[in-house]
Amino acid sequence: MKHISLLWVAALLMFGAFAFHVFIREDGRQEPQYEERSERFQESASWTTIPDSVIELCMPAPLKKTPEIILRKKSYVVSYNQDTRMPNWVAWQLTAEHTDGELKRMNNFHEEENCPRPRATLQDYKGSGWSRGHMCPAGDNKWSRDAMYDSFSLVNVCPQDSKLNSGVWNSLEMDCRQWARQYGEVYIVCGPVLMKRQHETIGPNKVVVPEAFFKVVLCMVGKPKAFGVVVRNNEGTKWSRLLPLSARRYRKSCGG
Repeated sequence: MKHISLLWVAALLMFGAFAFHVFIREDGRQEPQYEERSERFQESASWTTIPDSVIELCMPAPLKKTPEIILRKKSYVVSYNQDTRMPNWVAWQLTAEHTDGELKRMNNFHEEENCPRPRATLQDYKGSGWSRGHMCPAGDNKWSRDAMYDSFSLVNVCPQDSKLNSGVWNSLEMDCRQWARQYGEVYIVCGPVLMKRQHETIGPNKVVVPEAFFKVVLCMVGKPKAFGVVVRNNEGTKWSRLLPLSARRYRKSCGG
C-alpha cells in the first residue's frame, strides 16, 4: 500500500509501536496498562453498512499496484484481492458497546457473492490443514445479527494456522475488546502479510496462504495512542516472538 492514511502513520511514528503503556506478566506476555475511559459511543443499531464517519478514520488509502475491491459491510470495510482470494486488509471501529452482546457465534462461513469468481469457497478450506481465520472477529460482532453474519463471509477470512487462530491471534482480539471498553473506542486494521514471491495455495480456487499477519490499533481518545504487531502464520508463534510494527514496516506489510 503506497499511501497509508496519515492518521495511522502519524500515530505510529509519534507514539511508537507500543504506545499503549506495556508491562510484562509472569508468563512473559506483554499487556497494556489502561488510562482514561471515553464515553463517546456511536449509535449503531440502525447501521446498514459501516458509516462514512468511521471509514474516514479507519480506512487505509487506495492501493495502486495491488488488486482490490472495496466492500462495505455492517461493521467493517474490506479491501478484497481477487488474485489472492483473500483480503488485503480489513478495517473497523470497535466501540465499548460492541464488545459484548446477546448473540452467540454463528459459525456459518459462506462465500462472498459480491466478489467475482474465482473466489474463496468452503471447499477450498476443506481438508487443507488451515483454519478459517477471521480478520474482524466474530467476538466484535455480537451486537447485530447482520454484523455477525458478515463476519463469517470468506472475504473476511484468511488461511491461518489453527494454533495461532486459537492462541496469540485470539488473545490480541480479546485485548482489543479490553482496550475498547477502557477507552470507549478504538480503530483497527489487520490483514495478511505476503513475504515470498511464491506462496502456498489451498483448494481448487488457489487461495493464497499468507506467511504472517499484521494488526494495528489506533485510539484517538485523549492523547493518540497506537499499537502494532506482525505475527508469523505458524503454530510456533508466541507472545515473545511478536514483532513490533513500525510505520515503515506497516507500509511494507500492506504492499507499499
